[in-house]
Amino acid sequence: MKKTFTLLLSLTVFSFYYSQCNGRYESEIFSSVSVSTVNYSDVFTDFEHEMDIYTPDGDTENSRPVVLYMHGGSFYGGDKNLTDCVDFCTSMAKRGYVAISANYRLNQNPVAFIYSQEEQFRTVLKAVADIKAAVRYLRKDHSTGNALALDPNAIYVGGYSAGAVLAIHLAYIDQISDLPTSPINVQNLVANIGGTLEGDGGNTGYSSEVNGVFSFAGAINDLNWIDGTDEPLVSVQGNADGTVSYNCAPGLGLPTVLTLCGTGEMHPRADAVGLYNESLTYPGEDHNWGASGNNNPLFVQATQFVTDFLFTILPCNPNSVASISENSFISTIYPNPSSGLINIETNSPMHSIAVYNSIGVQVFSKEVIGSNLIINHLSAGVYIIELKGANKETIYNKIIVQ
Repeated sequence: MKKTFTLLLSLTVFSFYYSQCNGRYESEIFSSVSVSTVNYSDVFTDFEHEMDIYTPDGDTENSRPVVLYMHGGSFYGGDKNLTDCVDFCTSMAKRGYVAISANYRLNQNPVAFIYSQEEQFRTVLKAVADIKAAVRYLRKDHSTGNALALDPNAIYVGGYSAGAVLAIHLAYIDQISDLPTSPINVQNLVANIGGTLEGDGGNTGYSSEVNGVFSFAGAINDLNWIDGTDEPLVSVQGNADGTVSYNCAPGLGLPTVLTLCGTGEMHPRADAVGLYNESLTYPGEDHNWGASGNNNPLFVQATQFVTDFLFTILPCNPNSVASISENSFISTIYPNPSSGLINIETNSPMHSIAVYNSIGVQVFSKEVIGSNLIINHLSAGVYIIELKGANKETIYNKIIVQ
């Protein structure tokens, strides 16, 4: 049975939490980066299968997490050189990541794409197949010398707009039987893209599994594809998005385009199934805040929000949510950030709670009795909450009081 604890607070990673990864991955600690271009497919040799790899200059770490960022463009436009791609990857590489901006197959006939839902499914499946091949390329690199100095257990995929839609479907479509057979038999479409969800992009023999998903104005076609065993999800979106609905509506605002369900629907679903997630909503914002990259402060804020979330699931962090999920001690925290109550639901009884401010000073502690706890004396700011279970297992999470 889940126990629920209600808190009026919010928290972020303070110095102790941050130090577990040797000061990396939260802020920009490198002054410059290098960019190299590779073809990630051993089947296709065109521009659509190229990716730019951003790495921090002077870095000696040999096991770095990877962020794989895909561009927007409605699946018929855009490429890896767009402003948001360059800005995001540069920033993440300066934080210590291996950051990658990847191309993928696009539909060459926008009119046919917009008016044919079968063509839309086919296009997205091809794009998913390509990025799965890119993920396999990374694991192949690791197993054949690790020239990229990456951690194969810390590969996170995401992007903006269509790129985020791509990443979400890559992560959350688990098997062919998940795909619909009516009114379009999407399962049959897979036969012409390699015959499996792994697709036809090559680098066979390596896993295409990812470890987390980040979404800037992205969405999913079927909320049922999100379940409690899936990869953690972090999303940023404006709630007035007319291109990719914040809730559920046809994509591009056109009735001929497949339904997409955005942040306002994905995260309640994630909460309901116990999937670790966080979301940031921009009130009144439409779709284009991400297109201009760092020229828009909202994009800078979104990048930091994703950075903070990914930090909580990094393998170098001993208190990461990745380790939390193994014992199923905690299932969900929502909403976060919040100016009101924050609910923490656990899968097993609690023993105690402690709250620390941004410099690591304990500001509250209590043995937990019952299922509800209200803390109402915290001022606005960032906090770490430490939860101990009945068996003395300990986990940490971040909350923000606005």
